[in-house]
Amino acid sequence: MQQVGPQVSNYGLENHGIRNVDVAHWNYTTPQLYEEALRRREVSLAQGGAIVARTGHHTGRSPNDKFTVREPSTEQDIWWGPVNRPIEADKFDGLHQRMLNYLQGHEIFIQDCYAGADPEHRLPVRIITENAWHNMFARNMFIQPPAADLQDFKPEFTVIQAPRFHAVPEQDGTNSEVFILVNFARRLVLIGGTSYAGEIKKSIFSVLNYLLPGRGVFPMHCSANAGEKGDVALFFGLSGTGKTSLSADSSRTLIGDDEHGWSGNGIFNFEGGCYAKVIRLNPDAEPEIYETTRRFGTILENVMMDMDSRTVDLDDASLTENTRGSYPLDFVPNASETGRGGHPSNIIMLTCDAFGVLPPISRLTPEQAMYHFLSGYTARVAGTEKGVKEPQATFSACFGAPFMPRHPAVYAKLLGQYMEQHKANCWLVNTGWTGGPYGVGERMRIGHTRAMINAALNGDLDKATFEADPHFGVLVPTSCPGVPDEILAPKQTWQDKAAYDEKARELAHMFAENFKQYEDQVDDAVKAAAIRA
Repeated sequence: MQQVGPQVSNYGLENHGIRNVDVAHWNYTTPQLYEEALRRREVSLAQGGAIVARTGHHTGRSPNDKFTVREPSTEQDIWWGPVNRPIEADKFDGLHQRMLNYLQGHEIFIQDCYAGADPEHRLPVRIITENAWHNMFARNMFIQPPAADLQDFKPEFTVIQAPRFHAVPEQDGTNSEVFILVNFARRLVLIGGTSYAGEIKKSIFSVLNYLLPGRGVFPMHCSANAGEKGDVALFFGLSGTGKTSLSADSSRTLIGDDEHGWSGNGIFNFEGGCYAKVIRLNPDAEPEIYETTRRFGTILENVMMDMDSRTVDLDDASLTENTRGSYPLDFVPNASETGRGGHPSNIIMLTCDAFGVLPPISRLTPEQAMYHFLSGYTARVAGTEKGVKEPQATFSACFGAPFMPRHPAVYAKLLGQYMEQHKANCWLVNTGWTGGPYGVGERMRIGHTRAMINAALNGDLDKATFEADPHFGVLVPTSCPGVPDEILAPKQTWQDKAAYDEKARELAHMFAENFKQYEDQVDDAVKAAAIRA
C-alpha cells in the first residue's frame, strides 16, 4: 500500500480494517484534491475557478435508505420509526466486510477533521472516500485541525463512503442499493450507492445530534450570526425558507449557515464551511453567496455549465432544483474566525407558508416556541416536486427530523431550558405568500422580511403594540419600520376575507393533527400553547 500526502496519521487504516488499497491519499490540501479530481475526470473546471460535480441519479438525500444499527448501548435512546429505521448488527457487519473487500486495489482519500468549533465539545472525525471531490467536500465542510494535530489524530467517528459500491437489498436488509448506515457502537458510518455529497455531512450531524444531548448540549439545525455588540441570532427553517440567505447579512458576522450547538459556553458551529442552495441565486439579494460560485475552492453540485465557455447557469434546474455550492466559511467576507458566539438574544423560526395565512412576523412565548419547534412547519408548492399540484403542508420536527436520532421532545426541552436560562426572544417569520395562497397571492418580498428581522434583532419591535392572531394565537405587531402596516395582518391582504378564514382554519387543523404524536411527551404548558383546530 502506497501512502502519500502532507500528513499521514499514526492511527492507520488497519484500525478501520482497510488493507491492500492501491494508494491512500492522506489529508490532501484543496489544490491537491483539485488536481486529483480533474486527473481522474470526476469533475469539470468552471470559469472563475469553481469545480462542477454531477451526482447522477441521486441529486438529494435518500431518507428511505438511512438506517441505524439496533444495538444494546443505544437502543433505548433512539426514536425508532420512519425517520430512524433499525438494521440488525449482523447485516451491518456483512455489508461492512464486503465494502472493505471492494476497496482493495482502489485509490482512496482520507481527510481528518473536527466537527464542532468548541474544543470542549468537538468530535474528531475521519472521512474516507473513493473520490477526490468528495474528500474535498469533507475538507470544505468540516473544521481543519492544526497540522501539529494530524500526526497523532485519532478519530472518534469514521465515515467510509464509496458511491460505486452498492448494497444487495434482499441480502443486506436495505431498502435499495443505496445505504447510509450509522453504527454508534462501532462509531462508524457507511455510505454507498449514492454520490450526493450531502450524505457525508448530514451523517455526522446525526451523530452529534445523538451524542450531544447526553452532555447537556442542544444540537440545532439552524444558521447563526452576531451583531456588532455580539448579540447572537439563530435562524431555524427547512429548505426553501431562507435560512442561509437571511443569516448571510453583511451587517452581521456569520457564525455558520446550517448546524450548531448551544452549550453552557454559548453557540458553536459544527462546520467549517457552507452547503448552500444556489438555484436561481440572486446576485443583488444574496451577493455574499453568489460570489462564492465563481471562486477556486468551491464545489458546484449539479449546476449546469456550458462546456465550451465554462460559464455556469445558476437558473438552470435541468438536473435538479437542489443545486448546491460547497465552500469554506471564510469565503463569506463577514464570517466568524472562531465559529463561536455568545448565548442567543433572539431566535428566528422561518416558515414558507404557501397557504398565505400565517403572519409575516409574530412573537412567541417560550411554550409557543417549543410547540412550533416540535411542529417544524413549512409548505411545498407546485412544481418543486413531482406530483405536487397544490400547496402541501410539511411538518419536520425540530426543523430537521431526518437528522434527529432521539425523540423530538428531548430537543424541545433543551430549547425551552436554554431559552429560559438566557432570556432569549423567539419570533415566527413567514417568508411564504401574502395576499392569498400560492397561485393567487405573491411571495413575501425579501426586503420586507429583512426589515422585520432587523426590527426584531435591534429591539424596535420591543416597543411595538401586539395583537393576538385569532387562528394561531401568536402575537402580531401592528407596525414595523420599513414594512406597510397592512402586510403585517395577513387577512387584510386577502380580497376574499371569508376565504382567508377558511384557509386559516384548514392550516390550524393540520397543526393540531400533527401535534397529537407529541402530546404525551410534553408538559401542560406546551399543550396549552398548541394551536387548536
